[in-house]
Amino acid sequence: MIDVKTFFDKQLAVWPKARGNFDALSGVKTKTVGETRVQFNPARIASTGAKVDAASIKKRACFLCEANRPAEQIGIDWGEYTVLVNPFPIFPRHLTIPCKSHVDQRIAGRVGDMCRLAAELPGYVVFYNGPRCGASAPDHMHFQAGNADFLLAEVPSQIACFKLVGSTPEDVEKQFDDLYASLPAVGDEEPMMNVLCRYEDGRYVLTVIPRKRHRPSFYGDGEGQMLVSPASVDLAGVLITPREKDFNDIDEQAIEKIYKELCYSPEELAVALYPSRKKGRP
Repeated sequence: MIDVKTFFDKQLAVWPKARGNFDALSGVKTKTVGETRVQFNPARIASTGAKVDAASIKKRACFLCEANRPAEQIGIDWGEYTVLVNPFPIFPRHLTIPCKSHVDQRIAGRVGDMCRLAAELPGYVVFYNGPRCGASAPDHMHFQAGNADFLLAEVPSQIACFKLVGSTPEDVEKQFDDLYASLPAVGDEEPMMNVLCRYEDGRYVLTVIPRKRHRPSFYGDGEGQMLVSPASVDLAGVLITPREKDFNDIDEQAIEKIYKELCYSPEELAVALYPSRKKGRP
């Protein structure tokens, strides 16, 4: 088991910036809108507003590569990954787990790792944001993890998702591979998705949320726009807003639009998986 408490104590003792951001979580504003909890968290502006187009990524150094990390940041070796404290937290205990190699953010072949990591982190949820599904570093493979009790027990009812359950990582990975092969993708890109994994009562529970869009149509910082870029946490029922104006303005109608634009309805998902079900086809 990974001793997260001791790791956090050691890390925050030597990293004032990260410690300040975690301390600030106690003062963040929250509100409940329908089935969703909304959090005003200004420290997340770097992630929510991240430019993730190919040109922007090419211009910046990868902040998940060891050579480019802050001098104060320490890590725990875990196979081909390194466990790190996320300095811009959403959770009271928020981890980032990057691959030691600089390889693209791709989930194929890594669900077994995700399950094993969840077993090493009891009481935590491990999650994956696809390269166009909330990942602020789509050029570097990584997972994240946080306190499971911070999230809702189930994703909001407006969102269609798959829940895969198994007693071994290999069992879950086989189920996932079958699903992965069925989901729509464009060219050589992987299917758009967010994935969350928990280890509960000797079982691995993997929640897969297929996506059809990266950001809502009203994403931005101009008049009538909101700086909201949903990832796994947001679609699991905790929507993060880094600007107070957006936190104050967002309502059930806006959240409904976000879910509708980004995620499949059950009917849309059935058509995406089984194209022959389209209207007018046998």
